[in-house]
Amino acid sequence: MTVTGPKGFRAAGVAAGIKVSGALDLALVVNDGPEQAAAGVFTRNVVKAAPVLWSQEVLRHKRLRAVVLNSGGANAATGPGGFQDTHATAEKVAELLEVGAIDVAVCSTGLIGERLPMPAVLSGVDAAVKALDTTAESALAAATAVMTTDSKPKQTLRGHDGGWSVGGFAKGAGMLAPNLATMLAVLTTDAVVDPDALDAALRAATRVTFDRLDVDGGTSTNDTVLVLASGASGITPGLDEFTDVLTAACMDLVQQLRADSEGVTKEVDVVVRGAASEQDAINVGRTVAEDNLVKTALFGSDPNWGRVAMAVGRAQAEIDPGTLSISINGVTLFANGTTAADRSAADLSGRAIEIVIDLGIGASEATIFTTDLSHAYVEENSAYSS
Repeated sequence: MTVTGPKGFRAAGVAAGIKVSGALDLALVVNDGPEQAAAGVFTRNVVKAAPVLWSQEVLRHKRLRAVVLNSGGANAATGPGGFQDTHATAEKVAELLEVGAIDVAVCSTGLIGERLPMPAVLSGVDAAVKALDTTAESALAAATAVMTTDSKPKQTLRGHDGGWSVGGFAKGAGMLAPNLATMLAVLTTDAVVDPDALDAALRAATRVTFDRLDVDGGTSTNDTVLVLASGASGITPGLDEFTDVLTAACMDLVQQLRADSEGVTKEVDVVVRGAASEQDAINVGRTVAEDNLVKTALFGSDPNWGRVAMAVGRAQAEIDPGTLSISINGVTLFANGTTAADRSAADLSGRAIEIVIDLGIGASEATIFTTDLSHAYVEENSAYSS
């Protein structure tokens, strides 16, 4: 399960000294081609980190040769100096790979508001270029080097019978309520995909995967998802076929991100059906997923449908209490404006919870992937500093 599974890619992860712990903290993924098509989606947060601004700009030409990523510092809210640091990082990678800086995307993650230790970053780039390899071990090192509060690396590989595949890794454990992306993710494919099709497939995939993950309502300053296509398989799949495999890879990473999110004890699917529009369904699901009273009840294994109804009622969507129903783990607890069953009938003792909300108005639906809110989440985030 590796970013180097598709043909044409090398990766590395090294300890550059950005983190005081000495852990792996700089990753590099290189596309050796023969093609270098690329696409990306980024945070909608107005406060965008310097590497997001850089990567958005270089992706205007729809190709990338490499992506360099660091943990240990977000390089966000660091002003012109922070942007110069991002530029210098891209220039260093470009120099060593003998390409242009415009072919290098940059991603960062960690504490907001501090400049990166550039001597460590630049020496780390040197070390990463020397360590580049196609092995699963090198890909694992890259996936590990982007971790912050993650407890484990997240990797995926989705093969296709036609002889091409999609691989990738992601990081993220908190500040997860993305808009088009979530924290950092790099996806690779050896399929032959033209840049416009690659962009369309990525947006279609992230719309129903990364953009439906909502752990805590926080949209990061650094959210980035990139996909690189080497074309090394020589196979050109249809757009729908490629989008399906890319979506499956993204969904695998989303489920891993949720399972490893900060303080998680419950993995919750909020399924909204019968909405007047898909956006209404998303709004209802996200409102429920972000509601602290709902999340704390779930942590306590309490099927408190009243809190769910409250959250639904304040969502920006068309709501009719007379047609609303709420089921938790297969038991309908509320229907047609009144209690339908004793809440004790719903068993929330396990880790997996499904809340199904039927608005009874239209035919649209959406699912939001979320978690509970535990003591551990509060403790971890009250002490977070790196």
